[in-house]
Amino acid sequence: MNRKNNLWGFLFISPQLIGLLAFSLIPLIYALWLSFTDWDGFGDLNFIGITNYVEQFYNADFWKAMVNTIYYMIMVVPIGISISLLLAVALNKVIAKNLYRVFFFMPVVTSSVSVGIIFMWLLNGDFGILNQMLAKIGIEGPHWLTDPRWVMPSIALLSIWWGLGYNMVIFLAGLQGIPKSYYEAAEIDGANPFQKFKHITLPLLTPTTFFVTIMTIITSFQVFDQAFVMTNGGPAKASYTMVFHIYEEAFVYFTMGKSAAAAMILFVIILTFTLIQFRLQNRWVHYEQ
Repeated sequence: MNRKNNLWGFLFISPQLIGLLAFSLIPLIYALWLSFTDWDGFGDLNFIGITNYVEQFYNADFWKAMVNTIYYMIMVVPIGISISLLLAVALNKVIAKNLYRVFFFMPVVTSSVSVGIIFMWLLNGDFGILNQMLAKIGIEGPHWLTDPRWVMPSIALLSIWWGLGYNMVIFLAGLQGIPKSYYEAAEIDGANPFQKFKHITLPLLTPTTFFVTIMTIITSFQVFDQAFVMTNGGPAKASYTMVFHIYEEAFVYFTMGKSAAAAMILFVIILTFTLIQFRLQNRWVHYEQ
């Protein structure tokens, strides 16, 4: 009976396992192999050892992409998570929270190309709506997408707005899982709203915050669509990110080996950040007993 149940279990999870193998594990192993070759996408694969990795560390574009990506992550992760949390706390007290949840989640399922084009119009330095609004209060807006100083904050602004609904829904689910008895006990002791938020909501929401932080960091390192659609990595490679560098090595210069090497380096960086977060979670993540 147990063997039969196990067979049925494997049968039901087989589509997911096949998808994991076909679209994740096998491509990952193949990319690792490509990173040790000089393949150009058409000819033979010649093994060249760690040459591609060495060249990446001596490549100025690689370091430019790394700095831009980390700069982007520093803006998106804390600001995006903070706004999502505050918004979730506010919506948790609203009667029609399900309706607002749908409205805020709609940008998440919107095409990245559509969102990028819309923000190109909003952030246009000459006739964009944002600069027109700033002009009405006497502020001269910058050229958001053509000024190297402002292009990455502009892309970060788009990403924060775009991912706001996703993180907010997760935080909202976490808030609804906190027992109301804790808040009732705190009210009996005379706690004000800020004290309840600080001593009840934040500690009990740390598992959700932990998950949201990891996922936001991972997606921040993989930013590509926004930079590709809005700026094509410019101006002067000010929005040139790691994934953009991987794309350019593969499909512009047709150096598939170098592209795979850069992808493997990015994979190791993301894995390292994730492992560090798991290592440090015991210091700040509190699970309800």
